[in-house]
Amino acid sequence: MVREAGAKEVHVRISCPPTISPCYYGVDTPTREELIASSNSPEEIRKFLGADSLGYISLSGLRRAVSDAEGKFCTSCYTGVYPTDLVQLEVRAGSGNGVVGNLNGNSADEIAIERPVVVESEG
Repeated sequence: MVREAGAKEVHVRISCPPTISPCYYGVDTPTREELIASSNSPEEIRKFLGADSLGYISLSGLRRAVSDAEGKFCTSCYTGVYPTDLVQLEVRAGSGNGVVGNLNGNSADEIAIERPVVVESEG
C-alpha cells in the first residue's frame, strides 16, 4: 500500500518482541495458529509483508523501556512460558455436565456446553 503511494523503501519496526503465544490472562489475542510469528521467522514475515526490512524490539529492550529490571511483567505471549497452569474453556456439543438437547427437550438438537479444561504449561 505504501509502495503504491510512492514509497521507494518500506522499513517496519515493531515496538515489542514477536508475539508467538496467545494470552490467557485477559488480553484478547488470536490463537497460536493465527499468530504469524508463532510459525514464521522474521525474514519470512518481512517477505510476507513485502517490506525491505523488519525489526522487533528485543525482550530485554522492552523490559528496559518499561523499567522492568526485576522481570515482574508477564512476557508469556513473547516467550510461550506461562507463570501458572493454564485453564481455558473448551466447547463441546453435549458433553461435560450432562446437559444435552434444547430447551424443548428435543435431544436430537445438541447444544454447546462450555467447561474449563487444564492446558499444560507451554515452553
